[in-house]
Amino acid sequence: MTFTATLTDRYVDAAMRTVPEAQRDDLATELRGSIDDQIEARIADGADPESAERAVLTDLGDPDVLAAGYTGRQLHLIGPRYYLDWWRLLKLLLWIVLPCVAFAVALAQVLNGATIGEVIGSAVVTVLTAALHIAFWVTLVFVVLERTGHQTMTSGPWTPERLPEPRQRGAGLGDMIASIGFLLIMAGVILWDHFIGLVPTQRGLSFLNEDLWPWWIMALFLVMAMEAVLAIAVYGVGRWTVPLAVANGILNLIIAVPALWLLAEGRLINPDFFPSIIDGAEGETVQTIIVTIVAFVIVGVAIWDTTDAALKAARSRSAAHALV
Repeated sequence: MTFTATLTDRYVDAAMRTVPEAQRDDLATELRGSIDDQIEARIADGADPESAERAVLTDLGDPDVLAAGYTGRQLHLIGPRYYLDWWRLLKLLLWIVLPCVAFAVALAQVLNGATIGEVIGSAVVTVLTAALHIAFWVTLVFVVLERTGHQTMTSGPWTPERLPEPRQRGAGLGDMIASIGFLLIMAGVILWDHFIGLVPTQRGLSFLNEDLWPWWIMALFLVMAMEAVLAIAVYGVGRWTVPLAVANGILNLIIAVPALWLLAEGRLINPDFFPSIIDGAEGETVQTIIVTIVAFVIVGVAIWDTTDAALKAARSRSAAHALV
């Protein structure tokens, strides 16, 4: 005698495949009884048995989804309880880590004597690899939290007390990204100037004095890395504080004072740059004008940036005292 499984038999069997063995018999009986009751109700309304059975099973949907509902099994990697924490942390790590990785790889390649194409290629490959690793491991951590039933990163129900403090203007995520991005662009321009040159018709003609390599440029890159750390610190605190403003002023002095000294000694800008692209005495005149302009720019930027940070720190301190 051959047993032919009905659609209901097949549905119940499919639903029970992912149910723990200890619960399987009871849930199968419950599910089959529910299906039979719904089929009988449709038949009583005038439907034929085959159409009634097919309609009931169609309404129940995917048996695996139904079984997950019976057992409380989650069918998503990261649910709404963890999604926002995961997304915020992932974005923050990507914005902070990837630029630092790109800069570190580019610097290492430059020190090894790589060409500009090799520097860019290595940086792109490393950044993509780092992004994949960050996304995978951060997601894995939150999947483990989701499956083990831990609370959110802030644990407990949400309350108005968890509303973030208003961020001071100039201390947001966009400001941090802009600061780090500007530093990376400046580093890229310095590397491009050294290896290719800024004048398309005269390859290898550097704007900066070649005597600055490698130690002066390495020191500059180190200070730029400290500037990036400062931008991250300001974002992390959420405002400019007096210690951060003081650190910013010190970094500006570390950059401005040596730059002005090198400029005065004729060691910052390549003395042959403008005479090489402008014939006659005009080249030397332009060189003198540009040196003067660069000196004013260095002083102006240092004063403006230091004053701006100091004013923001003062306003932040006044606001904090007003709240006390």
